[in-house]
Amino acid sequence: MALHAPYPGGIIGHEAILDLLPRLKAHTLLFSGPEGVGRRTVARWYALGLNRGFPPPPLAEHPDLLEIGPRERGLRGEREVRLEEVEPLFAWFATHPRERVKVAILDAAHLLTEAAANALLKLLEEPPSYGRLVLVAPSRDTLLPTLASRALEVPFGPVPEEKLRLLTEDPGLLAYAAGAPGRLLRALAEPEAHRARMQRAWEALRAPPLARLGLLKELLSEEEGFFALYALLRENPRALLALESAREALEGYVNPDLVLARLALDLEA
Repeated sequence: MALHAPYPGGIIGHEAILDLLPRLKAHTLLFSGPEGVGRRTVARWYALGLNRGFPPPPLAEHPDLLEIGPRERGLRGEREVRLEEVEPLFAWFATHPRERVKVAILDAAHLLTEAAANALLKLLEEPPSYGRLVLVAPSRDTLLPTLASRALEVPFGPVPEEKLRLLTEDPGLLAYAAGAPGRLLRALAEPEAHRARMQRAWEALRAPPLARLGLLKELLSEEEGFFALYALLRENPRALLALESAREALEGYVNPDLVLARLALDLEA
């Protein structure tokens, strides 16, 4: 059964940010931080609060909120935000809000193509008085400097474990969550899928290097696979360092075959 966060609006943690946001006047905000910690949920809370007052009522559909994100393209499922995803923002912001403020949430802003980023820059330079734009990205460094310089950063960190314990006391699940309520809630809502993922991670660690390489390619095709390994390796600093180094290399577009081959050897028991 799907569980819901025991907090208003489904937000777990980030009390300081919730206290800060109503006082900010910037037209463009950058919500930076790890995946799954609640940046998008807080962005929706912020949009509703601007129109209904803070603290806002429970999250719901709102006519003055627009969310844009990346699409998967190509045979390898590359994700990017292209010009055609950004273009609807201009027509949308050209009309006045039905209530007070129009808020657009641009997910994965670090995946903007150059053409999309240049088009967006025009909007950031001359935003309408009734408009707000929330960029969601891992960090300021992952954005084009021209965009980053025009956004006020609101950094999100992992949620403390004691707050996640309101959802579960399972140490394995808490390690897997790594401070991300979204990841934990998905695991609790889909226990069979989570168990299958953890089983694949366990098999990968026990397999000989060549077989491990194939299992790692399957497991690490999704971000959750990294955290399954993190949970199993949480008491092995050497292996954790190798896993983190591999993740950074993959994010830096190093040849994935070489990265995973090295990781398969580094995880040798």
